[in-house]
Amino acid sequence: MFKIGVGPSSSHTLGPWRAAQLFVARLKSLELLERVMRVEVMLYGSLAKTGKGHGTDTAVILGLENHDPVTIDVGEIHTRVQTIRQQQHLLLGGQHRVTFDPQEAIQFLVHDALPFHPNALTFAAETVTGQSIAETYYSVGGGFVVQEPAAQDPAQQAAQSNAAQPVVLPFPITNANDLLHWCMKGLSIYEVVLENEAAWRPEADTLRQLSQIWEVMRQSIYRGCHTGGYLPGGLNVKRRAFDLNKKLVDNRPYKNIDEWLLVLRTGGTGFAYILDCVSCFALAVNEENANFGRVVTAPTNGAAGVIPAVLMYYVVFGGGHAVHMINRFLLTAAEVGSIFKKGATISAAMGGCQAEIGVSSAMAAAALTECLGGTQRQAIMAAEIAMEHHLGLTCDPIGGLVQVPCIERNTMGAIKAITASQLALQSTPDFGIVSLDKVIATMWNTALDMNSKYKETSDGGLALQVPISLADC
Repeated sequence: MFKIGVGPSSSHTLGPWRAAQLFVARLKSLELLERVMRVEVMLYGSLAKTGKGHGTDTAVILGLENHDPVTIDVGEIHTRVQTIRQQQHLLLGGQHRVTFDPQEAIQFLVHDALPFHPNALTFAAETVTGQSIAETYYSVGGGFVVQEPAAQDPAQQAAQSNAAQPVVLPFPITNANDLLHWCMKGLSIYEVVLENEAAWRPEADTLRQLSQIWEVMRQSIYRGCHTGGYLPGGLNVKRRAFDLNKKLVDNRPYKNIDEWLLVLRTGGTGFAYILDCVSCFALAVNEENANFGRVVTAPTNGAAGVIPAVLMYYVVFGGGHAVHMINRFLLTAAEVGSIFKKGATISAAMGGCQAEIGVSSAMAAAALTECLGGTQRQAIMAAEIAMEHHLGLTCDPIGGLVQVPCIERNTMGAIKAITASQLALQSTPDFGIVSLDKVIATMWNTALDMNSKYKETSDGGLALQVPISLADC
């Protein structure tokens, strides 16, 4: 559920980036990379309709050069892409120079769609000897990528099958009811998750990765709160976290992120002040995301600000600064997100914004409830409450940009998560009418009923009320 990467979109930026890397790896495995003379990329469906605003073209360019979204210097992204556009060639796999004019080589097929998923893209390469290879991938949300089976030859399918050895989990979980079943053995949600994670890697590795994830979240908040100006893309959206942070700190001095958090912690306890802090945290992350900054999918980039904002609220105002409590929060949130992914979707192109902000709010609500001493059933109840009040939320980004209404929606998702947690903590789950599994099923049915123009296509809603030219993006 948590991947370190680059904004502005997990499904439209990070996923296509990873797909390009997979295609490069495929060329290497076939020993064709050094013989490639031309590469083309075809974007379909939602990727084509909002790809320019989401930076999909930038993502596939960098992926074809095999840059890693986890480690690339985000300050050099625009410079590198601009150089490729000007020189009209790139280093395929970071080692083989090929002619590449993005204007012609990347095709936005806005009237075409592939049946498996709205986020589809095909890579095609031709070698100097006339050999051709084409493979199709689907970015299914949260940075996850799947390859079209028909694009794989039998040998490749067998190799992948052999490589994917089955993992036997001590506590297999498909839905919320399964999770609560295992918790009846006296385990907290995070303890169940930690035991399951041990099936893949040593606990020390899991804890180390959690530390990295939290540090990226912290840094994205801090950078966003200390970077002013306007966001790219043509909407001229002013970054607001910078000015809001200045008001919150009120000229009190600090030199680093830890001192800054202390300033915020001692700055007030009133409702309006804390509300402004939470909003500032969420705005900061998603303004960074919109500017090709480094963030954590949580579970997506478009919803990347909700969980960091709620966790930072818990750290600053709820006494949750201890490492084991931060880990507890992240592990609990991840499990709830996984249940949503299994039972519905975390892709806005499949389910609208309820699949992104709604899921992230539910994840944060459950995690906060568990960390504040709620029972496992109260945590699940909090997740249900948060999602119940996001049902039907559409995805209609203006100009295909992850800016309006996306950035503000992260503040709403964070506040709803906190409210849902407080409601659950003051409630008895025995008297709850709607279960989490039922609300997940409802979310999926709502997604199936939702008109496609409200699923990350910019064909409806606010995107039509405030149109801008994609040529400006």
